[in-house]
This record gives sequence, structure tokens and C-alpha cells, in this order.
Amino acid sequence: MRIPFHRPYITEEEINGVVECLRNGWLTMGEKTLEFEDRFKNYIGSKHAVAVSSCTAALHLSLVVMGVKEGDEVIVPTTTFVATAEVVNYLGAKPVLVDVEIDTHLIDVEKVEEKVTDRTKAIMPVHFSGQPADMDEILDIARRHNLYVIEDAAHALPSWYKGRKVGTIGDITAFSFYATKTLATGEGGMATTENDEWADRLRILRLHGISKDAWKRYSKEGSWEYDVMENGFKYNTTDINASMGLAQLRKLEDMWEKRKAIARTYSEAFAGLDTVVPYKVKEDRVSSWHLYPLRLNLSALRIDRDTFIKTLGGKGIGTSVHFIPLYRFKYYRERFGYSAEDFPNSEWVFKRVVSLPIYPSMTEEELSYVVEVVYDTLRRYKR
Repeated sequence: MRIPFHRPYITEEEINGVVECLRNGWLTMGEKTLEFEDRFKNYIGSKHAVAVSSCTAALHLSLVVMGVKEGDEVIVPTTTFVATAEVVNYLGAKPVLVDVEIDTHLIDVEKVEEKVTDRTKAIMPVHFSGQPADMDEILDIARRHNLYVIEDAAHALPSWYKGRKVGTIGDITAFSFYATKTLATGEGGMATTENDEWADRLRILRLHGISKDAWKRYSKEGSWEYDVMENGFKYNTTDINASMGLAQLRKLEDMWEKRKAIARTYSEAFAGLDTVVPYKVKEDRVSSWHLYPLRLNLSALRIDRDTFIKTLGGKGIGTSVHFIPLYRFKYYRERFGYSAEDFPNSEWVFKRVVSLPIYPSMTEEELSYVVEVVYDTLRRYKR
């Protein structure tokens, strides 16, 4: 049996939406995009939702509208995809890395405040695997030091923190609609905020800095004339992507229920084994379960994490690792001087974590096979 790490959950609804765009001839940003933004903000409960080409674009534009500039600092966790820190580098600012909690892989709030300096402009927590970070503590630090909070919610749709939906908590929240995400449009992202001024600037900046509603210039009510308000970017999404997003949004919670069921099956199957270390979801939050992190107890096994991955791969099971910590990359070591010794929790996690397949189109047979192979591998290589 071959089970990929991820398989998109695409139905006729998405296909029909894309075909409709192809037939009506409007392929780029247009009315479908506006509808997607409107429905998304209503689902989240935010005042504004601005669709862009990726979560990376949403994070980058968030920093821009907040005024982050060369010489500033932005606090980010070590254990995240490179985009979280990459966007800080775009502006000539410095990504200041903070270690994570071993139990949750979330940014360790106890270590955040000690990294705040007079150059710090923002904190960018990542909701790892869909579990929200400790937002009350982060917001308290931000308020006391006059900092902004940008939530990297690439994994967190839908997720809840103390009864509040992610997307309504920080100053700006960035979501991802990449092919493997919980709402997938191939490529795409969304920024949500309550700030009217920032939302207006986000809309202008995403399309070359051209005056608002510039996309209408090719419609029947549009005009060839436009103004450039400021130096912008090519970060708009398309109606093709938005049509997929609309279809995915309608079944978002159904897909979430399926991922929850898979996560529950894994957790129950591996409960009590001394060869794994359970991943913790805190009681006051609800995870989207974008990822299922299995952590190996290496002291109880005769193999390391990489050999475990290869063993599962040999049985046809695709896995991944989330994430290679940022300080392990050449660029961050050489430019900022980061090293593994400074981040012991991240190192502990990285050497042990494996992401198992978890997606709505996974069949009962496939799930049973993954459980069987993982259980068998852990038993066979137990010390």
C-alpha cells in the first residue's frame, strides 16, 4: 500500500468553481475574490479579510503596514517554516529566535520577554500544528512593551484559543491556503485584522500600490486610469484560487472533524507506549490538527528518527518533519550567529519528531495500515 504524506481533498465543487471562472473569462482577482474575503471574515468573525497570494505575502505585508524597517527586530520561534523569519529579512530587520516548549512546540513565552530590546517592533507567534500559542501572555508582553503581534496561523484554520477563534486575537493574523493546508487553493493566503487603516493599505500594497479597486479597470465599469499610492507588490490572489477557497470554506469544519478523528485514532493507538512521547494540546484551546506530531522516545529505541522515517517509507508510508529549526540553516548560522546550543528544547524536538499522514481523504484502511506499521516498527526496534 502507498500512502502519501498528504492528499488534497478536492471534489466536484472545487472543479466546478474553477471551470466557472474559466468559462466566464475572469481569471485574476475579481468578484470571486471579494466574495471569498467576505465569507472568510464572516466565518472567522474579523472585521477585515484581505486575500493575497500566500501566507508569506500576508506576513510580509503585515510587517510593512506596521512600519517595520531596517534595524528593527521581530521575535519569532525557532521551530517554524522559514517564511516566518524570511519576511523579517525582506525589510532589513532581524528575526530574533526564541526556543519552543518541548510539550507543544509553541514559542516559549517565558523566554520571549528576555529577548525584547529597544529595537523590537513585533512578536510573531506560530500556532504549531494548529494549536494556538499562549496568546494572553504574548499580548500582555506586547502591551507592556508597545509591540505589535502578528499571528502566523498557517496551520490554524479552524482553531480556538480560550473560546476565541484564531484570526480575531492578535493585531493581524496570516493564514495559508497552500496545497497541503486545511483549506487549500493551491497557493494563497489571507490576512485578517480589525484595523481599518491597515486593511486599506494591505489592499493597496497587494497590487503594486495602485489605488483601491484598481482590479476593476478591465471590467465594464472600470477605467484605464489609476494612481500609484505607494511602492507595492504583486501579491494579489486570483478568482480561480478564490473559487476553490469558497468551496473549501463550505466544508471546512467537516474536513476538520475528519482530521480530529484521525488524530484521536493515532493518540489512542499509541497511548501508553514507552517508545513515544505524547504531544500535548493544552486544555484551554482547540487545534485544527493540521499536523499530527509523533515524538520518538529515543532512549527506548534502537533507531533514530531518520531511520524510523526510512523504515516507514519502505512500507509505503509518507511522512515529514516539522520543522528543521531555523538556526540549523546556513543563512541563519552565518548571518546571525545562531547555533543549536542556544536552543535545547528545539533540538530535543527536532531529533525526535515525525509528522504522520492526516488529511480528510484518508481512508479507514489507510489509517489502519499506518497505525499497524508505526506500532510494529516501534515494537521491533524497542530496546
